[in-house]
Amino acid sequence: MKKMSKMFLLTVLGLFLFSSTASAHVTVVPKSSTTGAWETYTVKVPVEKEIPTTKITLKAPEGVEIMSYQPVPGWKYSAEKDAKGKVKSFSFESTGEGILQGQFQSFTFVAKNPDNATQVAWDAYQYYKDGSIVEWTGDENSKSPHSITDIVAGASEDHHQDNQAKTGDTKKETVKAGTVSTNESSNSLPLILSIVSLILSLVAVFLAARKK
Repeated sequence: MKKMSKMFLLTVLGLFLFSSTASAHVTVVPKSSTTGAWETYTVKVPVEKEIPTTKITLKAPEGVEIMSYQPVPGWKYSAEKDAKGKVKSFSFESTGEGILQGQFQSFTFVAKNPDNATQVAWDAYQYYKDGSIVEWTGDENSKSPHSITDIVAGASEDHHQDNQAKTGDTKKETVKAGTVSTNESSNSLPLILSIVSLILSLVAVFLAARKK
């Protein structure tokens, strides 16, 4: 019974470790949008180290046009443009202490989606105060995956109006980790998987005890 208890505890610890690691990824939402729409995107930047994050850079995916951004107190915005004046990448850099351990910061911007259905990958670069950089540019199975948005066929006119209203109402602030954000529903998946696995582990322990 003691051996089973130890295995159970290790399983639970592993599940919660997986959940916390997965939720520490830099993410861009929404995960789905429509062709040709002027979408309001939000990039969430958590801190996975014991030192502050001082800068985040995001590359514009192929076919995506960055249109505007929402200013964030304590952060300055800059953009790198091509010869035609289109944004190739943009950055938010802290003018203060940055994002501390146990916190995350959200940044909002508006972009025009490609006219054809596709998947767009958001390559992000997270800069820490010690000069280290985490590149969120890998596929979904890597340790540092980039976010993916599915661009599907749809009516972009109505979507454009909806997102203009959302842009005016959105407020960004640094909050402590663990606060629930309504537009971050995709980050609840690791927690759901953890709960399901925990229930299965409890059932297995119960059945093993009955056999004895």
